[in-house]
Amino acid sequence: MKLQIERIIATLKQDLPTLFAKDISYNIYTEDIFFRDPVNKFQGKFNYRIIFWTLRFHAKLFFTEIAFDLHDVSQSAEDTILAQWTVRGILRVPWQARLFFNGYSTYKLNGEELIYEHIDTWDREPGEIFKQFWQQGEKM
Repeated sequence: MKLQIERIIATLKQDLPTLFAKDISYNIYTEDIFFRDPVNKFQGKFNYRIIFWTLRFHAKLFFTEIAFDLHDVSQSAEDTILAQWTVRGILRVPWQARLFFNGYSTYKLNGEELIYEHIDTWDREPGEIFKQFWQQGEKM
């Protein structure tokens, strides 16, 4: 494993668990990074920064508790890094609805060993995740 890939993996391991609380490092991404998840698709580092700002903003606004549990980050191919994770939280509603879903992020590296593509895959459809907002949370 090259030193740069080890640095990218270390950066992801440091950044991802706290992405709802503080900003990530952007020096491991290309200027024209492409991002896609089940509800968003865009290109460019400015837009990439906006998505993380939006995640932090909505986390503070809509949740009393929210966590990004990072399970593993590893190199799955010469030009690919895979991160497996879970998002869980308690919505700021009287019935304390709980949000929970698993997913993984696939990061593709270019010749300069910077991330040029970030694709998120979720374990369920966005509508199924959204339905959790109306379900009664467990009593504390």
